[in-house]
Amino acid sequence: MASRTRRHGAARSAREGSRRRLPLRLLLPLLVLVALVAMLMLRGYVHSEILADHRVQPPAATTDVPEKILEGGPVIDTRAGRTESLSVPDHRLVLTFDDGPDPTWTPRVLDVLKKHDAHAVFFVTGTMASRYPDLVERMVDEGHEVGLHTFNHPDLSYQSTKRIDWELSQNQLALTGAAGVRTSLFRPPYSSFADAMDNKSWPVTQYIGGRGYLTVVNNTDSEDWKKPGVDEIIRRATPHGGKGAIVLMHDSGGDRHQTVQALDRLLPDLKEKGYTFDNLTEALDAPSAMTPVTGAELWKGKAWVFLVQASEKLTDVLVVGLAIIGTLVIGRFVLMLLLSGVHARRVRRRRFRWGPAVTEPVTVLVPAYNEAKCIENTVRSLVASDHPVEVIVIDDGSSDGTARIVESLALPGVRVIRQLNAGKPAALNRGLANARHDIVVMMDGDTVFEPSTVRELVQPFGDPKVGAVAGNAKVGNKDSLIGAWQHIEYVMGFNLDRRMYDVLGCMPTIPGAVGAFRRSALEPIGGMSDDTLAEDTDVTMALHRAGWRVVYAENARAWTEAPETVQQLWSQRYRWSYGTMQAIWKHRRAVIEKGPSGRFGRVGLPFVSLFMVLAPLLAPLIDVFLLYGIVFGPTQKTIVAWLGVLAIQAVCAAYAFRLDRERMTHLISLPLQQILYRQLMYVVLLQSWITALTGGRLRWQKLRRTGVVGAPGGSVPQQRGRGNADRRPVA
Repeated sequence: MASRTRRHGAARSAREGSRRRLPLRLLLPLLVLVALVAMLMLRGYVHSEILADHRVQPPAATTDVPEKILEGGPVIDTRAGRTESLSVPDHRLVLTFDDGPDPTWTPRVLDVLKKHDAHAVFFVTGTMASRYPDLVERMVDEGHEVGLHTFNHPDLSYQSTKRIDWELSQNQLALTGAAGVRTSLFRPPYSSFADAMDNKSWPVTQYIGGRGYLTVVNNTDSEDWKKPGVDEIIRRATPHGGKGAIVLMHDSGGDRHQTVQALDRLLPDLKEKGYTFDNLTEALDAPSAMTPVTGAELWKGKAWVFLVQASEKLTDVLVVGLAIIGTLVIGRFVLMLLLSGVHARRVRRRRFRWGPAVTEPVTVLVPAYNEAKCIENTVRSLVASDHPVEVIVIDDGSSDGTARIVESLALPGVRVIRQLNAGKPAALNRGLANARHDIVVMMDGDTVFEPSTVRELVQPFGDPKVGAVAGNAKVGNKDSLIGAWQHIEYVMGFNLDRRMYDVLGCMPTIPGAVGAFRRSALEPIGGMSDDTLAEDTDVTMALHRAGWRVVYAENARAWTEAPETVQQLWSQRYRWSYGTMQAIWKHRRAVIEKGPSGRFGRVGLPFVSLFMVLAPLLAPLIDVFLLYGIVFGPTQKTIVAWLGVLAIQAVCAAYAFRLDRERMTHLISLPLQQILYRQLMYVVLLQSWITALTGGRLRWQKLRRTGVVGAPGGSVPQQRGRGNADRRPVA
């Protein structure tokens, strides 16, 4: 007995552990997000946008600095407890360049040095060395010395010893990764002559010497950063009386064309006066400051440089992606506003007619699987229609008595067909086979029609070229926050899109909640296909390719029950996204075909791919750069840009609500929808991409219904008593 109990306990623990495991659909997008954030943080770090400290210490007293340092040479040696300073011998000039390497100016400086057979010392920052390692490697290969100038260029007198160690080690790591060497030369940021050493900078110099570094300042400043002109740079860089000097110049930090030109004249002029241009250790007749690095340290440096390069390339790709998505989003908004306006003006003209009025009876197909909570409202709304209808409810193997509920109503013109569970496409095809009329309306078992919906939906069939009509699906349960967000999405996204696609002649989807078809158009293409999880998109694309026109009937309103929890919404949108991808792939050959199929393939498929697959996939970049800009700057410009995008969306949403005659009060939650709801849709689409790329399979998932939706005006009884008990708060 005890053994059995232990086995049951172990099994229960295993099940609970399995339940606690993060689902793959969350894990993969989460890993992608973490990797993206990490790369952006790395990029921000090497661009001095993160952990950078731009404070500069004002001059302080010099009482603690030894006199021989203040009056000594520009090379300060505090290694192993020493306090010495060194000067460069006469007629030896050590050219030093700070803040590089720069992709524009460093190569030009190197070219001039090579041209005149001169060596120099480059004090590189870790940020620039990490980003442009090939230039550091060229410096070493061409015989120049490289020194450290910290990683992020902070004033070290403000920093703790821990931060100083970090700046040095990261700078060395970048140098190792770029050129495979270490250096013992160091120049503090914002340094000047030796006599500028004060009580704030001297302790730092002592500490750095204790870490094994030789501190190098200068005794000749070209002040090229001021861009005083080529002649002035040459004058200031030229020592007096043939004395040796360490000259400060810059190969980064701005436009350095004056520096390059001055260097090209300075070198031959001083050579004629007997000067040589050496590395620092050559000028001091000392061993080289650079030593090769091997083993694990070398690979750590190479890995660092690789990651930095990857983050740079990724950021470049993201910026291009942001430009693409910005263009797509603005282009889509402009198209929607213009073309939806064109559509509204066209169909609302006083004398507008699709053709002769359609008055003949139509068949309404209601595929139903476990819709006991909703089916009575659905069927009663159809019976109340002001257009003659035949209603066929296809019970697709329900286990909750859906068929019995319909039969017990004993409503005129309503038939029930039972079948074993075979899926929605099979149920619709079964209904098509039993329909008595050529025009067939299809709806979901959780949807409610207004009395005029069927009549408005079938009028476009007065045009013999019309093969299918999309109705105006609306969210009936918009009293919750997640319902309100979907309401905005339906009115703004779906219906404005349908108006645009109608004008362009490439409507991609007849909504399953409210659509109508000619049976004579469906039969040649094989009816409803089960090849994809978006049978409504699949059949619509097939009709376009067969040469039929597909249009939008704005007044054919249907009220559907939207998912009320995040889990249900996830399941629904995951299926939609994945099914749309399947449909695009299935009909891909239309791109190269002729006739109506080719027109849809070269107009409709690119539009659907761009606006329904690619744009939503890239849209998170807007939010990624928003967060990055808010945290790391420029904050104000970032917020203004995001508010600008939000304003454009608000204008589109307001226009869509006006066209649909909806109350504007629902738009109050639009900003929150953009921040929260949109992120969920991003992850859903990303999961759909992952499923598609990995060859995964996705099955239909039945959404949990509550039966709370009824047509406006109370014309249809509502089962609120039974439904409310099953309603759950938003997850």
